[in-house]
Amino acid sequence: MYFLLSNLSMADIIYSSSTQPKLLSIIATQDNRVTLPTCITQAYFFMTTAACDVFILTSMSYDRYVAICRPLNYYMIMNRRLYVLMAAFSWAISIMNSLMYSCFISTLSFCSSHTIDHFFCDLNALYAITTSDTRIREIIMIIGDIVLAFVPFSLTIASYVGIIRSILKINSAEGRFKAFSSCTSHLTTVMLFYGPILFLYTQPKSIDSKTQDKILSLLYMAVVPMLNPFVYTLRNKNFLGALRNMARIKMTI
Repeated sequence: MYFLLSNLSMADIIYSSSTQPKLLSIIATQDNRVTLPTCITQAYFFMTTAACDVFILTSMSYDRYVAICRPLNYYMIMNRRLYVLMAAFSWAISIMNSLMYSCFISTLSFCSSHTIDHFFCDLNALYAITTSDTRIREIIMIIGDIVLAFVPFSLTIASYVGIIRSILKINSAEGRFKAFSSCTSHLTTVMLFYGPILFLYTQPKSIDSKTQDKILSLLYMAVVPMLNPFVYTLRNKNFLGALRNMARIKMTI
């Protein structure tokens, strides 16, 4: 779990760093210009880490499933070889997927407009202003969304269905609480990550929805990665113990 969590943290850092510095620069200097190579680079790192987050969260849900549903075989199933392969697979697929989309962006023509109606180089915003034919690219993007987002999300849901069924079979209330509490941090992270994205892509498109899209994008790009460390550290007994000691020292002072 902690190995996968370190990969999630790394992805979150790159995820935020690929978009937030430029946004802060625009706010501070009012200079909203961006070159095409910079735009492609930003889109590449954003898409890589966004896809990696999805795969890492799915891997973590499987880890929780094995820990609760097959506790006696946990260390045999979740061995070092498996979790290293899971992390390597997550990064490799994400990198290859982003390289493909980066190549798509590099071949686009922007003859009629150079104004991106977003605060970062979002793929949909780029497709909206290009004069190139994007029909094939959009079909590929839909297929990619199904493979890289819907399938992992479905596997995460399936893992938690199995977890809930196993927890309900536990006789004691204390045992059920203890089993479920081991999943709360990951479940909270999943809801924080998928919640804004699901709302963003399922709401009806309208003129007002563009502003909502930007707000939701900012939520899952800046707020969610910031909250993830708090979600996990507040479940750590050593961290809570140190926090209580600090509170006692301040009260005595």
